[in-house]
Amino acid sequence: KIYGAEALIRWHHPELGFLSPAEFIPLFEKNGFIVNLDLFVFEEVCKLLYQWKMEHKPLYPISVNMSRAHFMKQDFLDEYIAIVNQYDIPAEYLEIELTETMVFENPEAFHSIIQRIHEAGFSCSMDDFGSGYSSLNMLKDLELDTVKLDGAFFSSENMDNQKENIIVRSIIDMTNKLDMSTVAEGIETIHQMNFLSMTPCDLVQGYVISRPVPIAEFETLIRNEVHNQTS
Repeated sequence: KIYGAEALIRWHHPELGFLSPAEFIPLFEKNGFIVNLDLFVFEEVCKLLYQWKMEHKPLYPISVNMSRAHFMKQDFLDEYIAIVNQYDIPAEYLEIELTETMVFENPEAFHSIIQRIHEAGFSCSMDDFGSGYSSLNMLKDLELDTVKLDGAFFSSENMDNQKENIIVRSIIDMTNKLDMSTVAEGIETIHQMNFLSMTPCDLVQGYVISRPVPIAEFETLIRNEVHNQTS
């Protein structure tokens, strides 16, 4: 069933057409505009949750990405908290995603950042785990709620790479014992789904479930699921 969603950004440029995040996010990270973009996405998510709340619809947790540029300010969470208070949204429906590379660069600093995120009432996840800099040792020092396994772990569409399978299963078992939820990202085949169903993996994200869709289409997915459950 649908558990929640991740808020993604896409740019429909009036002259250049559809632009993927890879074409503009690096520029925004370089010029600092990424901070404004992150806050824009966060507020759009809060607006959506507020709309569902006013329409007496069920609320679903939504995760949002946070760039390292925010951490240049001690009070980086104040604007997030103000937005949540403005729309009167329970903070537990909002998850802050930090990338693996950000955490790896300074685990001690990020331990403090994660603690502050929790104090604000948000949950916290590590995105792209295993994308290149992972240290299993650092997980013991970070109070993460969720670890999102990078799609690189699932290069075998038929799950016929036994070494890969052993590594994936071991990481999922480990995070489960550390009381962290696990999300498998980039899942595209039924074979991958079947393999993960035999592990303690909590959630799956990828094209086998749904491609990234506009809000209206996501709401349709929710309505159809609720209808199927009640009929």
